[in-house]
Amino acid sequence: LRPGSGSRQQDAPGAADGLALASDPGGSLNFLAMVENLQGDSGRGYYLEMLIGTPAQALNILVDTGSSNFAVAGVPDPDVTSYFNPELSSTYRSEGIEVTVKYSQGSWTGVLGTDVITMPKGLYGSYTINIATILESENFFLPGVKWHGILGLAYDALAKPSSSVETFFDSLVRQAKIPNIFSLQMCGAGLPVSGSGTNGGSLVLGGIEPSLYTGDIWYTPIKEEWYYQVEILKLEVGGQNLELDCREYNADKAIVDSGTTLLRLPEKVFSAVVQAIARTSLIQEFSSDFWTGTQLACWDRTEKPWSLFPKLSIYLRDENSSRSFRISILPQLYIQPILVIGDNLQCYRFGISSSTNALVIGATVMEGFYVIFDRAQRRVGFAVSPCAEADGSPVSEIEGPFTTADVASNCVSSVSFHEPVLWIASYALMSLCGIILLVLIVLLLIPPRCQHRYTDNDVVNDESSLVRHRWK
Repeated sequence: LRPGSGSRQQDAPGAADGLALASDPGGSLNFLAMVENLQGDSGRGYYLEMLIGTPAQALNILVDTGSSNFAVAGVPDPDVTSYFNPELSSTYRSEGIEVTVKYSQGSWTGVLGTDVITMPKGLYGSYTINIATILESENFFLPGVKWHGILGLAYDALAKPSSSVETFFDSLVRQAKIPNIFSLQMCGAGLPVSGSGTNGGSLVLGGIEPSLYTGDIWYTPIKEEWYYQVEILKLEVGGQNLELDCREYNADKAIVDSGTTLLRLPEKVFSAVVQAIARTSLIQEFSSDFWTGTQLACWDRTEKPWSLFPKLSIYLRDENSSRSFRISILPQLYIQPILVIGDNLQCYRFGISSSTNALVIGATVMEGFYVIFDRAQRRVGFAVSPCAEADGSPVSEIEGPFTTADVASNCVSSVSFHEPVLWIASYALMSLCGIILLVLIVLLLIPPRCQHRYTDNDVVNDESSLVRHRWK
């Protein structure tokens, strides 16, 4: 840490905190070997090649920091080119436990088991990992995707069917004895989404590779260990504060999720951002369908529409809670080229969408940065990525520190209603209702020990029955 720099960090080989922070060509961690081990794009996801089973079966696995299960196609599917056949692996062991995982888009059902995996461009050695073989899916594997499974890198609180299922990365930390940290660079900035080729990227397991970022790393605390939940203090469009209550940005959570394509904003925030962009852009009239993602906007291929749109800045709380820093993306990241029509037209989509339950820092923003998931110190770091360039110019920025005197001391709800807690509360309420019902039934069935001589005025008829009116 530099004096007066908040949580900026300039990493060097042999850092005193014991984390693997630089390349180690002679050791078990060779981060340079992990550079450019990803392929893909923001439209179809970034994926890592993995060898599964004995003998090895090669599959491409989607990197997803917004879920926690490791799962691969286990049967043929029209939208996947390869699948894992556990019957061909001598090291596969079925647990016989069915598991279902639902995502914001799509779901799958499969069976849990274990097998050995190796990564050609990852850690040395083989590791025994929990793996779900997908037997049925709906809107999960999509036409054109080049991956055959998903690598959930979030915390075990999100693992299905329960948090007792050890996650992929927890298994690596335990077996390979690597530091509890990984980092991610996705290099699709300014390039066509879902183009014919593939872009590069890097998933560094166990540390930080200095060649993948420039300048300093800025860290924000992880507020809750399920998703990588962070605290957002404010948003600016074209340097102008949206002036919303900071709790609006965190409703009901703000997460960093490589498996989400766009920057997703809570509905109230999304509406404010669209109005601010429309107000500050140089376009007088623009179709509302463009903002909702149902229509593309096209310009002559000689034109660069990015000059028409403003910069977007997200303020995150620093580890020093009285300070913040901002990550900014230029329009080259959120006005995304999609397809070419004829010889002259290039068409673009809006890389921001609305969300009913979260602010999601997805690939639209992450492509501008090298993102460090420092689980050991419960923080997420951001640094400028050298591959975040368009036409030779950077399309992302990090600046700070700034004071947080103008925002609330806590912008995140103090009560966390994430899924495991909801399940516990549901079961508790069901149990309580069951006990009450049982007591009522017993009281109704047990004859009274002391008989009361009823008079005509004492008769309990249907109209005055507590039971009747209670059920009514």
